[in-house]
Formats: sequence, structure tokens, C-alpha cells
Amino acid sequence: MAYKTFISYKYSEAKELRDRIVEALKDDARYYQGETSESPDMSDRTTEYIKEKLKDMIYSTSVTIIVISPNIKESNWIDWEIEYSLKQIKRGDKTSGTNGVLGIVMKYNGGYEWLRTSITNQDGHTSTQTNNNYLYNIIINNRLNQEPIEYFCETCKTVDSLQGSYLSLVDEEAFLKNPNQYILNAYDKSKQLNHYKINKSR
Repeated sequence: MAYKTFISYKYSEAKELRDRIVEALKDDARYYQGETSESPDMSDRTTEYIKEKLKDMIYSTSVTIIVISPNIKESNWIDWEIEYSLKQIKRGDKTSGTNGVLGIVMKYNGGYEWLRTSITNQDGHTSTQTNNNYLYNIIINNRLNQEPIEYFCETCKTVDSLQGSYLSLVDEEAFLKNPNQYILNAYDKSKQLNHYKINKSR
């Protein structure tokens, strides 16, 4: 089953990856509610006009995909888009649900080490460390927030990369190979909100 999606990204460095994500959705791309290469340029519009258009795009979606690129924090919109996606917004007699959220890490300079590095723990398990300096607080605060925590390994206190965080991070290559797996995981977690300590504010 496909779900309506919105992609939050920094236009100047991630528009090509956005296009590849939409292409990878194949037939399910018809459920994509965000901007495309054919969307009109809104750069000369007022902040309030752009905000209202973004609200209309996000409101009916179930999953928000965030492209994690090196200069993401320079965007004026991404943290607001995440916040709007997570909140339950009432319009008339209808209230939106909390979206599932998923971060896709952009490949940069040939890899992902600019954000995430792999380490081998003393017990032999491999885990990933994330450089939070690149991330908004609303992303950081929705990671490693499972309640109660279910450790993948009790010895090294590692958690499952998808279930251990409400907002999971996935390398772009892994996502593009099987987007439905990760979109479904994000959606499923949005139906299990009591299993996560969700932070809905920037």
C-alpha cells in the first residue's frame, strides 16, 4: 500500500536527489504531494504565501522524507516543515495525524562519513555514530527516543537502526534501492506513537 509523501530538502544542494527519490517511487510517485522540477518558482513570494502553500502540501500526507544534506541548517523552511508534519493540525472537522518521518542521508564527497561514521564496539558489533552538528534540534530530539528502549545488543547498548528512533536515518543508496521498505517503516511508527517520546517543537 502506498502512502502520501512530502519531501523536505534544501533546494540548492538536494534538488537532484529529490528528483531521484520521486523517480524511485515509480508508480507510487502519484501519491507524492511536494514540489517537483515542474513546480512554479516561489522564491519571489512572501513568507506567509509560501508557508500556506507548504501547509496545503503537507497536511494530507502520512510520511515526510527529509533529505539530510551538508548545509541543511541553512534552509529557512526544513525545521518548520518537520514541526508541521509532526503536529496534529485541525482544519474544519478534520485533524491531521502525526506523520512518520524519515531522514535520507545524501552521499557527499563519495560517502556518508561527513555525517555518520561506523565504529566497532568491544564485543565486535558495528554501530554508527552521527555528527549532530549538522542536524536541527527537532531531528536530534526525535532520534534514539524509543520507549522503552529495546537494545539490539545489551552489552554495547546499541539499538536497531530503524526501530530505535522515530526519525531514522538511511543512506541514499539504501533508500533508492527499496524506498517502500523505509516509507512503510516510518508510517508504521506513526501508528505506534506511544512507543516513542516524540518532540513536536523546534
